[in-house]
Amino acid sequence: MTLDPVHVDGIAQLAGQVRATVETSDQGAAAETVWENFLDPLYDTDGREILLPLGEQCRRKAPIADIALSEPPFPTQHGLDSGTINPTTFKNGLVVDVAQAAMSATPSDVELHRGRTIIMAVHSNDATLHFDDEWRADDRGYARRRVLDAPQVDRFEQRVVHALALYLAESEHALLNADSVEDLFVLDGPIYPTGLLRWADRDTELAELLAADDRPQSVVGNYVELVERFIEKDVPLVGFVKNSSRKPLTRLVRKKTAAPWTSDSAFFRHILERQDADDDRQTDALTCTNWFRSRAGTDGAMAADGDALGIDRELDAEKYEVTFCIVYDPRTDLVFRVEAPYAFTKDPERRERLTRQLLHDVAAEQGPPLAIAKADELASIDRQGSEELTRRIEQEFEMDRDTSYNDRRWGAIEEKF
Repeated sequence: MTLDPVHVDGIAQLAGQVRATVETSDQGAAAETVWENFLDPLYDTDGREILLPLGEQCRRKAPIADIALSEPPFPTQHGLDSGTINPTTFKNGLVVDVAQAAMSATPSDVELHRGRTIIMAVHSNDATLHFDDEWRADDRGYARRRVLDAPQVDRFEQRVVHALALYLAESEHALLNADSVEDLFVLDGPIYPTGLLRWADRDTELAELLAADDRPQSVVGNYVELVERFIEKDVPLVGFVKNSSRKPLTRLVRKKTAAPWTSDSAFFRHILERQDADDDRQTDALTCTNWFRSRAGTDGAMAADGDALGIDRELDAEKYEVTFCIVYDPRTDLVFRVEAPYAFTKDPERRERLTRQLLHDVAAEQGPPLAIAKADELASIDRQGSEELTRRIEQEFEMDRDTSYNDRRWGAIEEKF
């Protein structure tokens, strides 16, 4: 420890001063005000509806033991996830990220679990370089892999290769295996690639890239096609978002009234947390909101009146709109966002079945649905695997990665001398 005990005590006292100030504000009351007065519907500053309850706006609770032991509405589930080694810059100027996607089934399907889609996204500022992007088979046909020649940018090279590798692997694997899904398909994350769609708001160069380059557009197009495939199959597709940092609701509400929380998830936690007479959190029941139809933030791109980045939508535009509900697990104090295209939540009966299924899964697993947990385990690349893979790439390139002092300071790179 670099701080002496006396310094730690002093910092703790500073925290006490901050807490005393924070306790003078009632964030719970502010959240209740917003819940009761602003969300049915929530209007943008230009008068456009960006959040609209489906059915009655309400909060519900489900006793954990009862919902966990209940019969799930969907007898089988498939889950999908992708993982990466994280972007790496090499001394030859290349910036590389590698992603693999995998699909799980509940009950298990060993043949399906073995399949992989692997993408290596490569960025180079050398305009004369062009990489072979043909699909190649591996592992006796269970895996397929390809190189993606990433668009040239002056900045954000790592962000570009990471997003393109991650979302292309996920969407391609989902489309390849869509026919194996019978009852319910759960993506680990949102139903559209928000990491790409956020480019429109992050920087002018990224926004222009998203609007004009066919590579990010083709990735987004894969997700549009995926939604269409499942609508035509009449099999629900949902996204289970474990860590949501979204802020569009909070930012808009802050223009209208007090909004002291830092994210939409923090707001919904205030709304869904139940406390007893002693202000202790009650942990006997899961709580959730109704479903909302959303055009806020990145959801606006797929709204009925959105442009979908110019991608053709073959079905009625409203069917693609993002809808969501929020689930809160008091045992872990975690907030989950569950998304689905409007095509699957428009009908109240199907909406109820999806809600009960997700509550059952969270109650039973004390976290994400089992299909998602299995897909995450299949697709994830741990630190040891990432390091080994990066070393193999160094050998193939005959070139070391471009390191900094911090890499050695924090032990990310072992000394070679």
